[in-house]
Amino acid sequence: MKRTKITIGAVLLTAMAILFLNCKKDAVIPPPSNFAYSTFTDSRDGKVYKSIRIGNQEWMAENLAYKTESGSWTYWNDANYGLIYGRLYTWEAAKLAVPSGWHIPTDAEWKQLEMLLGMSQTDADRTDFRGTNEGSKLKGTSGWAEKGNGTNDVGFNALGGGFLTNSGSFVSREASGYWWTATEISNESAYFRLLVYNTNTISRNSSFKLDACSIRCVKN
Repeated sequence: MKRTKITIGAVLLTAMAILFLNCKKDAVIPPPSNFAYSTFTDSRDGKVYKSIRIGNQEWMAENLAYKTESGSWTYWNDANYGLIYGRLYTWEAAKLAVPSGWHIPTDAEWKQLEMLLGMSQTDADRTDFRGTNEGSKLKGTSGWAEKGNGTNDVGFNALGGGFLTNSGSFVSREASGYWWTATEISNESAYFRLLVYNTNTISRNSSFKLDACSIRCVKN
């Protein structure tokens, strides 16, 4: 099996958290209600999602949770974690999971969100961790390890839903959140975004498509 294609810095940040996070099962406070959330009901399973308008984009304000026939998992295969973090998807499964009227955001659409939050074009175009405090603006105000919570400035309420490697290991719940983009780099890899509990910046990097990340959908 190929190893996860993530930068050394991201791996080190994740490893520090794994030592103490994977044995915990803490409750997560629901998203704050002082935002102008809309709702969307997925007709396939009846699940209701919150969404939030950020600039001229409408993002789901929680991770996708639709169960595909294959290629998606809840963290530790625990249904309770699925209620909090949604599901983790391989890149191909993610394309099948998206409901009608929505899509997986492209790398460019993620950049648009990041620049709206204050990131420069130069930083947005870089890889690895970039920017200043844009990650904190996306992170929820609770649920992150070691008081690594964010300010949730725009109602995105990102949580540390962890990651599933293509070798079958669940890692870094509460410490990190990974989200696929729709943008391929090669037949084997695609861009993702990473938020980590101990930094306020956002990583733009690539991972193997057989790894499993969370999904935030953008309305068409």
